[in-house]
Amino acid sequence: MKNDKFHIYLDDDEYRQVVQCLISLKNALIEQGRYTDAVDEVLIKFTKARKKKVAVQYI
Repeated sequence: MKNDKFHIYLDDDEYRQVVQCLISLKNALIEQGRYTDAVDEVLIKFTKARKKKVAVQYI
C-alpha cells in the first residue's frame, strides 16, 4: 500500500479547498495536543506535486 501511486485531477478551486482542509485539520490536531506529522507529510507532498494541464473531453 505504501508504494501505491494515485493521480487526482483538480481545478484551482478544488486544489485550494484541499489545502485549506489540510490546514484546518492540522490546526485542530494542534488544539488537541496531538501530533501533526502525518498531516504535514501529506500537505508537503500535495503542494510539491507536479501540476499537469489536461484536456477534458465531454461526450
